[in-house]
Amino acid sequence: MAIREIDTTLPVVRSLPAPGRYLCGLTFDGEFFWHSDQEAGEIYALAPDTGAVVRTLSCPRARADLTVGGGALCQVGGRPKRILLIDPLTGEALGEKEVAPPSGRLCGVETTGVAMWMGLRGPSVVQLRDVATMTVQREFPVPGVPSGLTVAGDLVVYADFEGAMLRAVDARHGTLRGQAPVAGRPVGLTWDGALLWYADFAGRRLAAVRLPDLLAAGS
Repeated sequence: MAIREIDTTLPVVRSLPAPGRYLCGLTFDGEFFWHSDQEAGEIYALAPDTGAVVRTLSCPRARADLTVGGGALCQVGGRPKRILLIDPLTGEALGEKEVAPPSGRLCGVETTGVAMWMGLRGPSVVQLRDVATMTVQREFPVPGVPSGLTVAGDLVVYADFEGAMLRAVDARHGTLRGQAPVAGRPVGLTWDGALLWYADFAGRRLAAVRLPDLLAAGS
């Protein structure tokens, strides 16, 4: 099935204010939205109903997306980029995982337990890696330039900051399933089980769109 690009911007059905000015990572753990800000060097736990800051953790090395797995926040950070492991209660550094080969390509992350999905640029690919070893289990090229990334069922959905787009690909083969423009500039991305949320860098907010609207970009 050929995939066309929707010409109209996906409608934002909910939005929450972001506490900082340099938005990067976003994830949802079933209780809070976790959001990182590179300029502030902080990670925030946000109430999903109001966006109020419930907890603030220091993370001066934060650079891109984040996810939650194994009881830790997994923040893309450092130079070259790697996965920083952070205690979500105290902000204590629990360690880090190198993403080989070392580079600045890593932008989006989402863990599913024993595996971690990653979006990388230059060239643009989506990878599935083993959490314990960080070895690549699966990789496929993708259009655009990934920033944030999340998983929704059998789909990997990623944000494209430069193109102001969201794109969905099949998690098994990398087949493009939908793509459409969004308001603002999307960086971090997460799925709360009902809506796709992205950190809108330009709008300094968290914005939610419907996955079916994105998947409607097919013919």
